[in-house]
Amino acid sequence: MIIIGIDPGSHVCGYGILQLENNRIVAAGCDVIKVNPTLDLAERLAVIYSEIDQVIDEYKPDIAAVETIFYGKNIKSAFTLGHARGAILLALAQRKIKIVEYSPREVKKSVVGNGNASKEQVEYMVKKILKIDIKPETQDATDALANALCLFNKIKLGIKL
Repeated sequence: MIIIGIDPGSHVCGYGILQLENNRIVAAGCDVIKVNPTLDLAERLAVIYSEIDQVIDEYKPDIAAVETIFYGKNIKSAFTLGHARGAILLALAQRKIKIVEYSPREVKKSVVGNGNASKEQVEYMVKKILKIDIKPETQDATDALANALCLFNKIKLGIKL
C-alpha cells in the first residue's frame, strides 16, 4: 500500500509518500510544490492541480491523508487554503483515490503525542520515526509525511477509515 500525505497550501504545498512493506513503513519521498505568489488564484490552483496530478502519476498512491483547514485570524487565508484543498481533493477524487482528512491538531497528536506541537517538533519526530535524514526546503514536506504517518497509525490500530 502506498500512502500520500498532503499539507495543502496556496503558495507552498507539501507532499510525502509512505510505502507499507510487511507491516512496516518506508518513506518513499517528500517534497514541496512551490507556486509563484504573483499568479492570480485561478492560475495558482491550476498549478497545484497539475503538480499533484504528476505526483499521483509518479507514485500511484492507494490512499491519501489531507490536512483540513486551520482557521487562524485571517479569514481570507482560510478561504484561499480551501480553494487549494479543493484542487488537491479533485485531483485525488478523479483518480478514485480514497481520501481521509485530519486536523493539524490530530496529526500532531498522532505523530508527536502533543496536539500543540511546533513544526520543529513534528519535523524531528517524523525524521526519527522514519529513520531518515532529509533536509526538505520547507517543513511543509515533513508536515505532509506527518499526515501520512497519522493515517498509517490509524491503519495499524485497525481504526475504520
